[in-house]
Amino acid sequence: MKASAGQERHMVEWIITDGLTDYRTAERAMEARAAQIAAGTAEEAVWLVEHPPLYTAGTSAKPEDLTDPDRFPVYPTKRGGQYTYHGPGQRVAYTMLDVGKRGRDVRCFVDQLERWVIGSLATFQVTGEKRTGRVGVWVTRPDRPPLPDGSPAEDKIAAIGIRLRRWISFHGISVNVDPALEDFSGIVPCGITDHGVTSLVDLGLPVTMADLDLVLRAQFETLFDSPTVTTDDTALLAAADAPA
Repeated sequence: MKASAGQERHMVEWIITDGLTDYRTAERAMEARAAQIAAGTAEEAVWLVEHPPLYTAGTSAKPEDLTDPDRFPVYPTKRGGQYTYHGPGQRVAYTMLDVGKRGRDVRCFVDQLERWVIGSLATFQVTGEKRTGRVGVWVTRPDRPPLPDGSPAEDKIAAIGIRLRRWISFHGISVNVDPALEDFSGIVPCGITDHGVTSLVDLGLPVTMADLDLVLRAQFETLFDSPTVTTDDTALLAAADAPA
């Protein structure tokens, strides 16, 4: 969804919050920023965070897929998708973007998010792929035994789940850099039982969060045809605490 001839290209704020961000605080901040973007009082933004260990339940989550409900806090959320895990070592990128001005094509927007992840992984010589009927980004694991039907083993390395309000997106993507993979065992991630979960470090790559952040930014600017500007999280978090 590149800018068409005569369409204004707005600067997208690029925000990184250090440490671990409370999930409900993040939700309030995203919702407030999405409302501001829709009202024309704030710029689009990509917000990079890490969360403490937790599970989230999307709008399609099935109760039986929460196999260990007492392990971590569980947060119902209105993003698309099923159960997912967030925790230290996983980069979450919340995309607060005006899909209305970017073509009003939700399927194209989700495809663009997937290509953003896949292009970023390729920088580290990791081949990420999409799979019909399985949301997220996957990598084949030839180092592991094939599945019973003879197909190669595959692991999920990134999740995608968004919500739109007045054509403004929030929520976004998560990429596993070096989370504790055993923490995924309290859920059936995205309702998929036949495949596992992996990370860049699990694949043998000494990638840091800062390494991934640089690549995500470069890929974002290219794929979304949007320049970015670094800003701090002061205004974003203040909006989360403002009266509704």
